[in-house]
Amino acid sequence: MFTEETIDKTIHFEGRVFTIEEHTVRLHDGQRARREIVRHPGGACVVPVDADGNVHMVQQFRKPYDMMLLEIPAGKLEPGEDPLVCAIRELGEETGFTANNVEWLATVYPSPGYCDETLTIYIATGLTSGDVNPDEGEFLSNRSLPLNEALEMIDRGLIRDAKTQIGLLRAERWLRVHMPDIMQAGGSNNDING
Repeated sequence: MFTEETIDKTIHFEGRVFTIEEHTVRLHDGQRARREIVRHPGGACVVPVDADGNVHMVQQFRKPYDMMLLEIPAGKLEPGEDPLVCAIRELGEETGFTANNVEWLATVYPSPGYCDETLTIYIATGLTSGDVNPDEGEFLSNRSLPLNEALEMIDRGLIRDAKTQIGLLRAERWLRVHMPDIMQAGGSNNDING
């Protein structure tokens, strides 16, 4: 098995969201190489699907791309926080919904070449609406659309966020097995706040 042994480590940046480290490693063949690693606490996200087959997402401006992105609700884990607790919290803060049922869909490594972030993705069903309560400095608009339409948006390149693509695709598979009546409902197109 190929491994890399860290023989030296330097921390270059410690921020509010992540830390950047530089490692000198010994490769499998004995040579040395440098690795730049972003340490991230991880996050959780959730695909809220109502009884009519609509998925509830958020649109927000993302500075790295200088554009609005359509995403499933998500957030960074607090120290020691269970991803399920984080997903339920973000569901409420970003969409106002509570859910009768929250199930695991996937655990993914978004950028394993340079970052240790782990995202856990859930599906939420049995939704009850409430008040949106985003974090300070977080500006979101909510959007509701049929899950089938969201899947078509992935195919057309209109949803580019990786966690959202994975979450929607896994949600569709989960619903076909566990709640096929929701998939047959097809959803109704009713945007919320936008």
